[in-house]
Amino acid sequence: MLKSAHGIAGNRCLRYLRNALIGVALLGVCAAVLLWFLPARWVTPWIEPQLHGLRLQQVHGSLWNGQADATSALDGKQLGHLRWQLSRRALLGEMHLQLAFDGPGLTFSGMTRRLPDGRIEARDLRVHAQLAALHPGIDTPWGNPAGELQVTASHLLLQGGWPLELQAQGQWRDASMHTRDGDVALGELQLQAQAEAGVIHAQWHDDGRGPLQATGELQLSPLGWRLDAGLRARQTDPALQHWLARLGPISADGSVRIQQSGGLAGSPPSTDKGTRQP
Repeated sequence: MLKSAHGIAGNRCLRYLRNALIGVALLGVCAAVLLWFLPARWVTPWIEPQLHGLRLQQVHGSLWNGQADATSALDGKQLGHLRWQLSRRALLGEMHLQLAFDGPGLTFSGMTRRLPDGRIEARDLRVHAQLAALHPGIDTPWGNPAGELQVTASHLLLQGGWPLELQAQGQWRDASMHTRDGDVALGELQLQAQAEAGVIHAQWHDDGRGPLQATGELQLSPLGWRLDAGLRARQTDPALQHWLARLGPISADGSVRIQQSGGLAGSPPSTDKGTRQP
């Protein structure tokens, strides 16, 4: 009798344990299925605080493949449409993200991934901006830039938000500056930028046909920066001449040379690349 009672109790314990394990397994499967198809709108309240004021609206799709039909800034201004694709390998710690943003003044697309050491790598970045339509606008000491800016970056490596490596090029079409005295037409500028070991080197020049002849280079690192540029008007344009005079002394040939540097180290590490004279 005693052995029989122990046997019955043991069988009951095994059944309880088996049922409990089955229940845990079912909960795990349900959780995995839910996570696999997790609706994007469910996680929006946790994502928005990381977007620096960007609000997602009309969100649909999944966490892994979704979109926000409308995005807005803190002041309520509508910005555009956002789509994303996030690899499910993120569940294993491998973050692969593809983004595409389409707004009235700005379109952007690209792929990013987080490396095991915490750095961010981005590839095939494309930016198309109507500078005058950006919100908020761009304000510089030389005026508010306008025109069409197109930039492509085949490779970008970030550490702590700073580019360690970069390969990019761009065009600034119908370039102009809006100033208190009116709009100043600059023509079209070609841009290139590279970064190696955290030192960024950017160059630009005009297309040879516009009202402004321009060449220049900018070097910057976390410790300093150096700007060297030469500008000269190709034609008699009072607005352009007045704008150039605000940038610096005009030499006998009508050109303006801008050479500035600053930062903790005064300037970044020097390179052998020079600036072409206009």
